[in-house]
Amino acid sequence: MKSNKAFSNKLARSYGLFTLGFFLFLAILTILERENFPRVWIGYLFMVATMLLYAWIGIISRTSDVSEYYVAGRRVPALFNGMATAADWMSAATFISLAGGLYLQGFEGLAYIIGWTGGFCLVALLVAPFLRKFGQYTIPDFLAARYAGRYSGNLIRIIAVTATIMVSFTYVVAQIYGVGLITSRFTGVDFSIGIFLGLASILVCSYLGGMRAITWTQIAQYIILLIAYMIPVMWLSMKHADNPVPPIAYGEVLSKLSAREKELINDPKEIEVRAIFQQRANGYDTKLKALPQSWEQGRVDMEKLLEDKKMHNASLIELREAQHALSHYPKTPEEAQRKWEEAKAQNQARAEPLTPHTQPFPGKDKASSDIKRNNFLALVFCLMMGTAALPHILVRYYTTPSVQETRKSVFWTLFFVMLLYITIPALAVLVKYDIYTSLVGTEFSKLPAWVSYWASVDKLNPLVSITDLNHDGIVQLGEIVIDGDIIVLATPEIGGLPYVISGLIAAGGLAAALSTADGLLLTISNALSHDIYFKTIDPGASTQKRVTISKLLLLVVALIAAYAASLKPGNILSVVGAAFSLAASALFPALVLGVFWKRANQQGAIAGMLAGMALCMFYMQHTNPSLGGSPVNQWFHIAPHSAGIFAVPLGFLVIICVSLATAQPDARTQTLIDHLRSP
Repeated sequence: MKSNKAFSNKLARSYGLFTLGFFLFLAILTILERENFPRVWIGYLFMVATMLLYAWIGIISRTSDVSEYYVAGRRVPALFNGMATAADWMSAATFISLAGGLYLQGFEGLAYIIGWTGGFCLVALLVAPFLRKFGQYTIPDFLAARYAGRYSGNLIRIIAVTATIMVSFTYVVAQIYGVGLITSRFTGVDFSIGIFLGLASILVCSYLGGMRAITWTQIAQYIILLIAYMIPVMWLSMKHADNPVPPIAYGEVLSKLSAREKELINDPKEIEVRAIFQQRANGYDTKLKALPQSWEQGRVDMEKLLEDKKMHNASLIELREAQHALSHYPKTPEEAQRKWEEAKAQNQARAEPLTPHTQPFPGKDKASSDIKRNNFLALVFCLMMGTAALPHILVRYYTTPSVQETRKSVFWTLFFVMLLYITIPALAVLVKYDIYTSLVGTEFSKLPAWVSYWASVDKLNPLVSITDLNHDGIVQLGEIVIDGDIIVLATPEIGGLPYVISGLIAAGGLAAALSTADGLLLTISNALSHDIYFKTIDPGASTQKRVTISKLLLLVVALIAAYAASLKPGNILSVVGAAFSLAASALFPALVLGVFWKRANQQGAIAGMLAGMALCMFYMQHTNPSLGGSPVNQWFHIAPHSAGIFAVPLGFLVIICVSLATAQPDARTQTLIDHLRSP
């Protein structure tokens, strides 16, 4: 006990000094900026200094000991494990995209905060203490031991590993995408190169020291991301409400935002822009009704336009534009129908008046409003259940010294998560009010520099686009398209803060993405090396060989994930939402029933996990356009990323029915359950 307290005190002193050093580093960079030090070098200093810090922690924490590599030696104090888990949790989705989601969706974006916060309550009550009492290394370890029976334990272990890899890989792709976004913006390198630069920092930490290195790195990363998030939002709070406490300033600015929204809804220029989009939507509707003749005529018209430009010696730019338009013209009437339907929907959406930020479940009628409400509740459900089944989060509760420390650790996790979650809605409103009052109404000749900066990050799919549709030379809200993933990263520039704060935000966003990516990659490699290689293929493998295999697999998985992220699979929140549905569908029913229902047996668990996972994947594939599906295939109009609303109940039902129809678990399993549930 005394040694644990001494260790905690040592950690507190170390990270206290680290925090003071980080503030000193900020002060030095602030002075350098005032002395006209080049901005680009300030960005480089932030990025390089933090990456070197994480690499240094990884190097000094390197280990080949199995217990240290997999679960940090089971000696992480509750408070620090809570901080590390919060960092593991504060992914790119939270740091980069959550405020952006609230900015774009308003009230509906609160589903993420409610679902994720509620999920940790389920972790504390239903899962974490029992996993720690079990005391092994991975989630498949627990499921294989709990659901021993007629078939080899390897079968359910392999199913659990498959689910773990699918969930973690989907999630890690979103994190590495966030790393690429930040690195490319603040170093000027190409997006794809930025991904692999960030990957180097991830690998140095997780490759060398496993869970031990990741834990001590994540604590430092949490401190950085908390400071990085709080400083700009407190600055904006003072700017718009003369109050440095964002949750308190939130209410006052929200009232101002509502008043500004009413002005914009009735503004004649905004109505003019919306009419242009309505006209475009009607044009696509006319072409859709005239298919396939309209497709053929359109192709002929574009070919004729290109020939005319060549004959009249048009400029090279005009020729390239005409050639580009022709090369991207739909190749078949079926492709034309799909693309024109998407374009019609996009233009129709922009033809609608803006939705007030505080309006819940907006819709043209009660039916459409009910659809949005049902999707809100379905998403909350999936996020809660998914949180309680995320392998890379649950495995963190193997690292505490005892069950009591695990319970405390969940409390500290919720506390450290709360510090950001009560601030994120305020940031979304503050940035929205700033854009509605400062950017809207600006002359196009006087656009702020941040617009061109972010538009140039991805030239094929610009993250910011402002087009003078009504040719009045003034920016209207309807002419602005902004990607939610840049709201936080661009906050310092939008609010007119010093550039050093932009570098700080980048460091915080990078810390959030790297901390989660570290945990996810380690979870995948450990599942493959421990559960597949050691437990299934070569049970006699030495500890050195097991750790080496895990490191090699981590490297392979990281490279594959980086490649997948470079393909830009979608916005970060939607990709993460899919991961949570998969986790909830495949793992949550088996984990909960494994602890709280003694009658659940191996056959039931196998059938339930397969049924839940299969239904979730089937629904996503058949309803998500990016996977070849269509929204017309949706059940009760539920979005693809909320597939868990159907798959989780099915998983519970199948486990219960199959378990009751087959033999009950043996005496050894009953004894294990009693052991898990004893205080």
